[in-house]
Amino acid sequence: MTLEERLEKIETMLGVLVERQQLREWYSVAEFARIVGRAEFTCREWCRTARIKAEKKHSGRGAHASWVISHEELQRYQRVGLLRTADP
Repeated sequence: MTLEERLEKIETMLGVLVERQQLREWYSVAEFARIVGRAEFTCREWCRTARIKAEKKHSGRGAHASWVISHEELQRYQRVGLLRTADP
């Protein structure tokens, strides 16, 4: 396989990956945790303690709502990090 053929194959594969990647409006705690490289428990605690802005949404699975994080909040977290805790 020539260098040009290998590069063409790599470009094709990259194109497929870019098409598959889609921006989501909301992320579950598990998805958020995977993206930012933290444990799900840690991210759930950040939601609970308002270190990140999250909302409770019913997912249709059981009586309890689950945390969801917006795409805008994910970007804000990646830029500046956690929100400050409230002073006691």
